[in-house]
Amino acid sequence: MKRILLLFGAVAVSLTATAQQHRIQRYQHGAEPTVYIISVRETDTLRGAPAACTPQQDMMLKNAVVQSVIEDHKKYTRKGVQQVSSPSAIFADKRNTFSFSIGGDVALRAAYSFDRTVNNIDMVPFNVPMTATPADRQELRFDATTSRVFIRGIANTKKLGQVHIFFDVDFRGGAQGSYTPRIRSGYVQMLGLTVGRDVSTFCDLTAAPTTIDFAGPNAYNFRFATMIRYEYAFLKEHLKLGVAAEMPSVSGTYGTTLSPIPQRVPDFPLYFQYSWGKNRESHIRASAVLRDMYLYNEARGRENDLLGWGVQFSGNIHITKYLQLFMNGTYGEGISRYIQDLVGSGYDFTPNPQNASVVQTMPMYGWQAAAQINILPNLFVSGGYSAVTVCRKNGYLSPDQYKQGQYIFGNVFWNLTPRFVLAAEYLYGSRKNMSGDKAHSNRVNVLAKYSF
Repeated sequence: MKRILLLFGAVAVSLTATAQQHRIQRYQHGAEPTVYIISVRETDTLRGAPAACTPQQDMMLKNAVVQSVIEDHKKYTRKGVQQVSSPSAIFADKRNTFSFSIGGDVALRAAYSFDRTVNNIDMVPFNVPMTATPADRQELRFDATTSRVFIRGIANTKKLGQVHIFFDVDFRGGAQGSYTPRIRSGYVQMLGLTVGRDVSTFCDLTAAPTTIDFAGPNAYNFRFATMIRYEYAFLKEHLKLGVAAEMPSVSGTYGTTLSPIPQRVPDFPLYFQYSWGKNRESHIRASAVLRDMYLYNEARGRENDLLGWGVQFSGNIHITKYLQLFMNGTYGEGISRYIQDLVGSGYDFTPNPQNASVVQTMPMYGWQAAAQINILPNLFVSGGYSAVTVCRKNGYLSPDQYKQGQYIFGNVFWNLTPRFVLAAEYLYGSRKNMSGDKAHSNRVNVLAKYSF
């Protein structure tokens, strides 16, 4: 926390010093971000322009630089689940060799749960209690931990081309309600490469709908990973492919015969995407992930490695300007990290109940579908269904263990201004065990969020 405060303190001090020692010119065009051009000397020229130019030429050059700065930052403002909005202000030098922006949002969520409240700040069907108690009848929560701050920097270089640096923080780093800062992502992009921490390559960012609930549909797979990724778009950006090596995270059931050991092989996700539409706003994507998971087998006195694998089909289709569809379906073995409801569940692998010295990966699948109806340019409603299932293998999974989770939602979002949003949402989550026993929970969410 101290480092983060020092970082922003240093930025504030440097901006103050710059304002006092140099020249800052402010440009704003309609609803676009305000651009502040910082000049080291008042006689600086733009993009190699002659020092002696008419006021009209100077203004045209300044407008060209301002537009270039705005387009650079628009290029890297991604759409999709939990992505930041455009910043209010951008700072750039007079030639746009480097620019940076600081932005974020303050978000307050209020949630009222009833009928077996989920012991989680989000709606996670896996956590629905199977036995009703007086303690989980009803619950009220207020949550601002998803508020966020980000920094984006863009350098236009001769040798490496455009270099993009991004860093963002929210307050979900510790126990629920602790407001511990968390580094969500921090990466550098250049020449098609992404190096650092970002959303997993297996995740299709625009394949899931917007929800107030931070976890979202339980069959989705929004997870961060430290990675090296390469992406390439071709055929006028109709086609795009990506492949990555990502830091693995394993969640298995070890029992008495198995022991955890450090992992030594990265996960390898890849995808191939086809996009269409005027701005390539619609797409379908095929993805896969391969995992090599290590553990120590006490019964055999040696290490075991297991192959985990998964495939996914996903998409986002704009039927008309009023109707948008979202979808994804995932199937595999040993991929609990890549299905929202199963993260940390211990289902990547388990002992084989028919032979305690043998370990096995567990099969699982999930799918979600949703629709968004745009009633007005600043008002939309959406709803959808999501389900996750874990399959038995060699008799493993006892009657009281998880078999299936369901997630149903409906919401309305109203953008009072481009930066202020109000929303309301209903959620239904249910859990079914191997025995057939079922339980469910209901939740109502409201949201107020202001972006800056």
